Amino acid sequence: MRSSALIEQGSHTDVLSSALAMNTRIAYEKGWSKFINYCTKEHVDDPLAASPDMVARFLVHLATRPSQQSGTVLSMGTVTLYKSAINKKYTDAGKSSPTNHPMVRATLKGLARLKGTACRRVEALREYHIQSMLSQCADTTIGRRDAAIIALGFAGALRRSEICGLTVEDVEFLEPTEEANQRMFLTIRRSKTDQQGRGQKIAILDGRVIRPVHRLQVWLNASGITRGPLFQTMKRGGHVQGKPLHHSDIPRLVKHYAALIGLDPKEVAGHSLRAGFVTSAAVHHARLDKIMAVTRHTNPATVMQYIRDADSFTDHAGEHFL
Repeated sequence: MRSSALIEQGSHTDVLSSALAMNTRIAYEKGWSKFINYCTKEHVDDPLAASPDMVARFLVHLATRPSQQSGTVLSMGTVTLYKSAINKKYTDAGKSSPTNHPMVRATLKGLARLKGTACRRVEALREYHIQSMLSQCADTTIGRRDAAIIALGFAGALRRSEICGLTVEDVEFLEPTEEANQRMFLTIRRSKTDQQGRGQKIAILDGRVIRPVHRLQVWLNASGITRGPLFQTMKRGGHVQGKPLHHSDIPRLVKHYAALIGLDPKEVAGHSLRAGFVTSAAVHHARLDKIMAVTRHTNPATVMQYIRDADSFTDHAGEHFL
């Protein structure tokens, strides 16, 4: 009854928007804002009354014109995402969406052929990359935080939004035993594969090299954090601010340390930690179900993409005659 009352008190828009993941909502808002600006330049007063031709021209503009901020042209994935943002705005307003018009669909198909539809695959950071990156983390409070993020992001196969969403309450350190070194459970409150926020628990081993449990403990001791966001923004001098990192901070951090060990920062991203765990596990012959227990993938085919990449040259068909 209490939940129903809360929903009744909230606006219809708030209820609808809660069905989307936070990152998707942010992207939709950005896409809709760009469409509003485009309509204004084209002297269209009401973006919710745009014609299919207007939407098609907007998509062409996105896919072919460099951004004023970054100087790069948007990928087809982002263009399609912004098209979905327009569609949702119209749907929420109870209007027929121009994005469903054959002209708009044909435009998207034409742009995809023009630009190519192959997805960009970031480089997977293997365990030896992670070890080298950790060696570059300074013996400072910020360096300890960065080391904990890299180690835990890799060991838990975490998405960047999941790293930023962690709180101290999500960590459960376990007592070492004679059979096992330091261990911990990590609870992911909400993720791409858990939109309802039921929570997913991951078992994290400390290991002998990456040592994510140890590095997290070092970070917590150095920062003095006992509650709230696990990884926080910091002032110069290493003082925590009580605010969680933004999801865009993770790829910047990963790129920085990747560059320090000689990797091309353009080829890595926040997802490189997650992809790296899957690839490393596959190379070391981990069972598929055990990999999925950490990554929380719901579709084995997704995991198999990484495993096929890792095993491409193992028992190669031409090994004995090329």
